Formats: sequence, structure tokens, C-alpha cells
Amino acid sequence: MYSPSNLLLLLPIFCVSQTALADQKPAALIRGTAPGWRPLGKDDFEQVNSHDDTWSFVDGEIHCTGKPVSVMKTKSQFTNFELVCEWRHLKNAGNSGIFLWTIPESLSALKGPGLPQGIEVQVLDLGYKDQYEQGGKRKADWFTCHGDVFPVGAAKMKPFPPVAPNGRRSFPTQETTKGTGQWNHYYVRAINGEVRLWVNGVEVSGGTGCSPATGFICLESEGSPIEFRGLKIRELP
Repeated sequence: MYSPSNLLLLLPIFCVSQTALADQKPAALIRGTAPGWRPLGKDDFEQVNSHDDTWSFVDGEIHCTGKPVSVMKTKSQFTNFELVCEWRHLKNAGNSGIFLWTIPESLSALKGPGLPQGIEVQVLDLGYKDQYEQGGKRKADWFTCHGDVFPVGAAKMKPFPPVAPNGRRSFPTQETTKGTGQWNHYYVRAINGEVRLWVNGVEVSGGTGCSPATGFICLESEGSPIEFRGLKIRELP
């Protein structure tokens, strides 16, 4: 039997071990190295309203020309899942996004350029904000370039704070996005109508009460070339 003094000596070791394990587990999840992950590649996607050359699969990467404004979607719908990927914009002020729980009817309605409805995880280059304001548009206080999450169209979501002025977007709590030509890492957890986004290893934004909470995953083409790599998914019960 341990004496009280011996037990106290052991407590710091136990606490450090538990902390180390806690630190390792999220990292494994965020990087998609835990059991159950599978890659999403060419055979998992299909065109919606893109051109034949908008999307290409090259050496494990997904390349997008950005033209026309459109999406390609997964062949399957998903409900509870985790998603990881890396992305980089190839030109200043690039715009793109990842749609979660995309509404099927909004996809079938796309007969030309345009975007569907669902929960969007924003993928913006850091130069987008400056270009927006220099272009004579209104002040860029309704979005950020660091991982906004928001509902589009008929989709609904209660955003985590801080919240955009329009009350719909979840603004990031930290600014961790890297600039043009640099790879950024996203980890998305979408479970029971709740979405959480990690940007480069840091949880920054999300929301709850999402409706719908099942649907297709879409990659967005929105005017500028972008590349994705390491796209993986892990389905959850």
C-alpha cells in the first residue's frame, strides 16, 4: 500500500502522462492518422455544373481552374463525419470553399454557373479582403479570410461567437491562415448538426443546430485557381 507521501510523489507523473495522451489524440484526429480514415479521390466525386477541365486529379492532388463558378460533389451523402484536407490558392485574392451537408435539390437546380445551398466552410486567400475594399465595395467587416463557417440559402445554423454583423457567420477566434501559395490545413468535425473547424491545428469557428444535417460534400470553384491535397474522411455513427 502506498503511503500518502508516496502517492503525492506519483501524482505529477500521472498528470503529465494524461496530458501527453490528450495532446496526442487531437493531433492524430486533426491529421487524419487515426484508424478509420479513408482518402477521397477521383472515384468519389462527380461533376455538377463545372466544365470538363475545371477539376483534375494529379498525383494525389485536386487541381481547380476556378472557372466557371461551380462545384463538384461526392457521389455519396454523409451525416456524421470528420474531414481533413490541405489547400492553397495560387493567385492573390483567391476564393473557394467546402460545402457540407449540401441540399440535394439545390444541386439538381444548378443548370449553369452558380453555387448550391448548405453549410459552407470558407476558403479565402488573405488578399481577398484588400481587393474587396479596393474595388470600391462596402467595408469588409462582414467576412474574414481565416475560416468563416456559415449557412447558404435555405440551410440554417446557429454560429459560434464571434458572430458576423449579419448574425449568420461564425468568425474565427484566431487568425491562423497562411497566404498565397502556402498550404493550409483544415480539420472539420460535423456531428449531429454541429460543425467545428480547425485551421492549421487551431479550432477557430463553427456552429450548431445545422439544418439539414446530412447531405453531399462539395468542393467549390469560384474564379481563381486552387489546389487541394490529402482529402480524407472518417464516417462516424
